[in-house]
Amino acid sequence: MFGATVLVPILTGLSISVTLLCAGVGTLLFHFLAKGKVPAFLGSSFAFLGGFAVVAPMVDGMPNKEMLPYACGGIVIAGLLYVVVAGLIKVFGIKRVMCLFPPVVTGPIIILIGLILAPSAITNCQANWLLAVITMLLIIGCNIWGKGMIKIIPILIGIVGAYIIALIAGWVDYSGLATAAAVGIPPFTIAKFSGSAILTTAPIALATMMEHVGDISAISATCGKNFIANPGLHRTLLGDGLATSLAGLVGGPANTTYGENTGVLMLSKVYDPKVIQIAAGVAIILSFSPGFDALVNTIPTAIIGGASFVLYGMISAIGVRNVVENQVDLTKSRNLIIAAVILVSGLGFNSVGGIQIGIVNMSGLATAAILGILLNAILPGKDYEFHMEEPEDAKA
Repeated sequence: MFGATVLVPILTGLSISVTLLCAGVGTLLFHFLAKGKVPAFLGSSFAFLGGFAVVAPMVDGMPNKEMLPYACGGIVIAGLLYVVVAGLIKVFGIKRVMCLFPPVVTGPIIILIGLILAPSAITNCQANWLLAVITMLLIIGCNIWGKGMIKIIPILIGIVGAYIIALIAGWVDYSGLATAAAVGIPPFTIAKFSGSAILTTAPIALATMMEHVGDISAISATCGKNFIANPGLHRTLLGDGLATSLAGLVGGPANTTYGENTGVLMLSKVYDPKVIQIAAGVAIILSFSPGFDALVNTIPTAIIGGASFVLYGMISAIGVRNVVENQVDLTKSRNLIIAAVILVSGLGFNSVGGIQIGIVNMSGLATAAILGILLNAILPGKDYEFHMEEPEDAKA
């Protein structure tokens, strides 16, 4: 999970050290709340990149440092939404709550996130298209033809492979390493809050919560245990949400349970949560090395562009998969209208800087999410049911 975890702060301008610390501490917090039963690692969430791109957009190729604390404030609230949903599941059960977030809403939102991010990937690739293409080819090759561990870590292999080529060509700048200390305290940034940033970032949690359910279900199937029932989905959501809020509070990205986690479990056949806890400890140790942070930041912009080119496309593709796997019937006018409104309002309002309502500026992403939820609630003909069979002790 390392490659994906450090890629998010590189793309957003957040501290790599703080990100690693939040991933480690967040994972340990998750394990504590899940009674140490679920072998899951919490790393940086790609889904929230869309929120960062809107709240703290790049300025002259550099992250807008002044707005990053507000984006992190939105992450804090997004994590608290997890806590609210966890409480509702505890009280009302899984099916009743999850039916509020059908794939006809969450799928197009995920598609929208990838489309909003696409221009920034091209901008980064333009720094050196050769390096960007090499990175893309390595990631794609590992994904399609890789076996075992190679197939599980394509992003890391793509970045490292292209980095070696950049090193040979003399395209790596090590000037920042000279002043970096070997050991130091991570540079925490306290979150700030604004209505616009919260409305932009927090609704993304609606989509990532569904991703969380899928990840926990996949881990359950891999380990041969029903973690939805024991320790319970409300506990895993609570752990994920509190870890995310804690990360945002000190200047880190949102956390999420990783799909790659399942691949590692399947490959290694090691399901002991203590192994994941050790990995979290390693992340925490690395977070106290500014020199390691500086080393990761020597990765050329074009390599990040090549990785994000594939990544952002995959985010949209995952949204499409979400719609297809849940058999959303787009021949029905109701579903077609909801998807259309989400996509057009998201891209349209994003292109004009959002929509002003009083003192709050709502981004295209926030507008799309709210309109999608409202239309799903209002329009007749709902045809979605949450199909996961709820265990008898799900509320225990």
